[in-house]
Formats: sequence, C-alpha cells, structure tokens
Amino acid sequence: MASSPARDALAARLRAAGSVFAEDEADLLLAAGDGDPVRLRGLVQRRLAGEPLEYVLGWAAFDGHRIRVTPGVFVPRARTRVVVTEAARRLRRYDRVVDLCCGAGAISVALLERVGALDLVASDIDPDAVDAAAENIGDRGIVVAGDLFAPLPERFRGAVDVLAVNAPYVPTDAVATMPSEARDHEHRVALDGGADGLDLHRRIAGGAGEWVRPGGAVVIEVSEAQASASARAFDAQGFVTEVVHDGTVDGTCVVATRPEG
Repeated sequence: MASSPARDALAARLRAAGSVFAEDEADLLLAAGDGDPVRLRGLVQRRLAGEPLEYVLGWAAFDGHRIRVTPGVFVPRARTRVVVTEAARRLRRYDRVVDLCCGAGAISVALLERVGALDLVASDIDPDAVDAAAENIGDRGIVVAGDLFAPLPERFRGAVDVLAVNAPYVPTDAVATMPSEARDHEHRVALDGGADGLDLHRRIAGGAGEWVRPGGAVVIEVSEAQASASARAFDAQGFVTEVVHDGTVDGTCVVATRPEG
C-alpha cells in the first residue's frame, strides 16, 4: 500500500507499541477497516492492547491461504509448511489422510490445494479449533472433536496413507517463556506438550500403528532439538524414521513410515 499520512501515523503507533513489521501491519489493518473509521479504531485498539494480529484480522496467512482463526485457537506458523511438504510428496489424489491436532485446519487446507481431493479427516480436542477447522475445510473433509485417535471413523483404522500432525511440543516449563501473543492468547492445550514436550508424540507413536496402513507414514512437527527423541518414540513402535529439516521455513519434522509386510 502506498504511503499516506494516515498509514504512516498508524505505523508509527504500532512501532511504538513494539511491532517489528509496523508498516505491513498498518496496511493489513487499514484494509480490514474497509474505510470505516469506527471499525478501524476498534481493530487498532485491539492490536495496541497486545492481541495477536491474526485474531484482530480474523485470519492467518499459511502456505498462500487465509486461514480463519478465532481467539484462543492456535495460529498456524510458517514452519509447519515442512509437514505439508513432506506429507504432500507421499500423497496422491483421493488418498486417506488424517490431520491430527488440526487446530484451525491449516495443514488440511494446504494439502487439499497441493494434492487435490482427499479422503480427509481433521481432529482436535479443542472445540474452538474444531469450529474454525470446519469453517476452513468446509465440505472438502470431515472435522471431528476428541482426544487424538478416539473420534476417528472406524473405516480409517489400518487404512491411513498419511497421518499429518502438529501436536503440542513445548515443554510445560517453557510455555511461560513463549512470546506473549502465544502464551497469553492461545489455549494452553495447543501449546503444552508435557514435562519434556513429547507426551503427545509418545501417545501418537503408541497408537499410530493401528491407523496407518503398511507403507503409510506419520509426518509430525517437532523442534530440531527434540527431533531425535521424537524419532526414538516411533522407532520403538516399529516405524522406520527420518528427520527432515527445511531451512527455508526453519521447520523440522519426523517422518515415520510403517514397514510393509
């Protein structure tokens, strides 16, 4: 957006409040205000009060898409594109996919765009996330609520081609050190991965063999420092693992393949 006195003044206010990308945020807020000064004032006040920009706008950018997010729902990060990339290269149209711990359904939306039509189920334990995912995915997949594998349809048992996962992996004690926009605004259930951050990874490793077909794979996001420990959890369950790091998005995932035969 071209510079203007109003845009420059708003950017200055945002910068003073700590925004690193003040000009970009000013452009987005002005566009969201849609020429209504009352609406714009409300949006700006929410942002200046520290509410995440994505909640103020009502969407987050991910893999070229606008993903609808509502307050409390986990905001998709660019690093999760490593999961999308590794999952997409293992999929063909109409394959059976589970987006586990789906949040707002960002992985699902990206895979549907990259691969095409899929037999897709997205699942999350957070009802607000399920609502957001259902809006984002629409009639292109099924969205269910529950704890990990519990709500998945029986027809998926032993037949999943790819289990794409962004489960919480922040150690409990580290949640307090996260940026305010995450720790103070996103639901704790979307962040806290237990004492070492890998409680959910171990549970998923323990249950994935019942759902992933022989030759299918789990693609699960993790930090680079935790990747070896996460991989060991899947190794212990008979999966063949590799760690993939994508430096372009600073994202890391474990790819755990269920052996055939």
